[in-house]
Amino acid sequence: MRRAATVAFVAVVLGLVAVPGAVAAEPEGIHKIQHVVMIMQENRSFDSYFGTYPGANGIPGGVCEPDPTHGGCVAPFHDASDVNYGGPHAQSAAIADINGGRMDGFVGQAEAGFECLSTDPNCSTCNTPEARTRGTCIDVMGYHDAREIPNYWTYAQNFVLQDDMFASSLSWSLPEHLFLVSAWSAACPDGDPNPMDCANQLEIPWSQRPEVNPNATYAWTDITYLLHNAGVSWAYYVYKGTEPDCESDEAMTCAPVQQGPTTQGIWNPLPNFTDVKQDGQLGNIQSLTNFYTAVHASSSCGLPSVSWIDPNGTVSEHPTGSISRGQAYVTTLVNSIMRSPCWDSTAIFLSWDDWGGFYDNVVPPNVDQNGYGLRVPGLVISPYAKAGYIDHQQLSHDAYLKFIEDDFLGGHRLNPATDGRPDPRPHVREEAPGLGSLESDFNFNQSPRPPLILSTHPAPGPASNPPGYVPPKPVPPVTPVTPARIPLLQLTASVARQQDLRLHHGRIYLLVGCNMACSLYAHGHLNLTRHRRHLGLQSKRATLAANQAVRISLSLSRGNLAAVKRVLHRHRPVRALIEVVATGVAGQRQTYSVDVTLSWR
Repeated sequence: MRRAATVAFVAVVLGLVAVPGAVAAEPEGIHKIQHVVMIMQENRSFDSYFGTYPGANGIPGGVCEPDPTHGGCVAPFHDASDVNYGGPHAQSAAIADINGGRMDGFVGQAEAGFECLSTDPNCSTCNTPEARTRGTCIDVMGYHDAREIPNYWTYAQNFVLQDDMFASSLSWSLPEHLFLVSAWSAACPDGDPNPMDCANQLEIPWSQRPEVNPNATYAWTDITYLLHNAGVSWAYYVYKGTEPDCESDEAMTCAPVQQGPTTQGIWNPLPNFTDVKQDGQLGNIQSLTNFYTAVHASSSCGLPSVSWIDPNGTVSEHPTGSISRGQAYVTTLVNSIMRSPCWDSTAIFLSWDDWGGFYDNVVPPNVDQNGYGLRVPGLVISPYAKAGYIDHQQLSHDAYLKFIEDDFLGGHRLNPATDGRPDPRPHVREEAPGLGSLESDFNFNQSPRPPLILSTHPAPGPASNPPGYVPPKPVPPVTPVTPARIPLLQLTASVARQQDLRLHHGRIYLLVGCNMACSLYAHGHLNLTRHRRHLGLQSKRATLAANQAVRISLSLSRGNLAAVKRVLHRHRPVRALIEVVATGVAGQRQTYSVDVTLSWR
């Protein structure tokens, strides 16, 4: 009976009931996303990375945080350093940072280590004479922008930035990673497989931490239980290396703890979950090498339906790790997906697990005794993601599980009353009041957007305006009264500056739109010549309604494509010079020109 019920559940959820001669229907809506990849980095608040991003709910003007050690206060400042020190980030530090909603405890918490000996694990990293001289204990008030993290800002400008994303728990990395896979954090007796014997706990006892107790037991239900029962594939990819977070969650410095796919750790808790072992799914916890093998599959996407990617200490951006190394690592992951057959059916959710002690101005919502935690950056990168969209919904990392459940599990939740494996969790987090839906970040009616391949070592971007910046109001010119003014035509274009002709079947793609009804003419040529004439691209024309965007592809003739391939195989660069001309109904004209570097891989 149990086997029959499981098979029926799988058939209903996945629609796998076979009908002779039937043709599989094209997926619609959320189901166009067949691969969800969650990239979780470490210890950055929203304001520390996007506090000056235009249009986002960032750092307000006039902020100045009390400095208990030196007196006075510390205002937010641009921090050009590639290495930061942050502050304590356990539950007690979070409560002190929030300080009853005043959001003014950050500097004091970072400086709390001054009264400790440097050998005390509860001291902060800034507790050295050199660090005090440099003033690193106040870098919790520093913010970065496109000068230090140009790729993250480029992803925000081209895809979706979430400016109201909160950590699921009011605590540090271990509880947050437990929430990331199970929507709960608890303590259970060692070796006890009964979920009902677990008790709600954010400050996981020392004896229940996987890095110090390999027999620590997490008996409550995690999302892999539902995925396994529904026949939905999953993997948890672990980048072999070290974890910089300490065995003491209050500590800011400690000896590194080794991690790997078979090593239990604060960033890799699934090996300790009872249901993962009972389902025979430990083999789904794999080395990051397996991720690259999966995305490099040439014929079809090799990724499972659901993936988590766990960094190591070097690339995690966890203080005192390098920001640029973390950005390069994330860019490599995203580029790999974009270059693969997976891109057209994938949603990448990029976030940071907790705030790391860095300043943020938004008071976290109190949904239950576990949080939410402080605000962290969130990005959605997908061919169906809205372009340049800022999502102001209230979100937490629980929204990732909600999206997975809606996409692959027919809306079934981690709910003790319905999931077939009861546990005493206090709430069904995916149904928390006010939790938004990540579906709002997508436009499933648009054509899949082309990849946006970025350099892993980009040049610094432009400086942002400081917190509280108000642009000066322009003085309107005195103009003679005319019978009518012709409205301004605005042409917008999104183009990947590097495009793979093999991946795009010999075409170059652009996403072009107008703010009013317009006609478009797109044409271009290559920097290759034959008989003293440039090789041309086949031009395209299109007519758009107001505020409409269209995906345009410029193709090469068969002969020109063969010539390009010969040049590229000799490792000579080939560029396409493209021009788009938009003409409005009243004859207004706007032109956009761009160079695109071509490859054949």
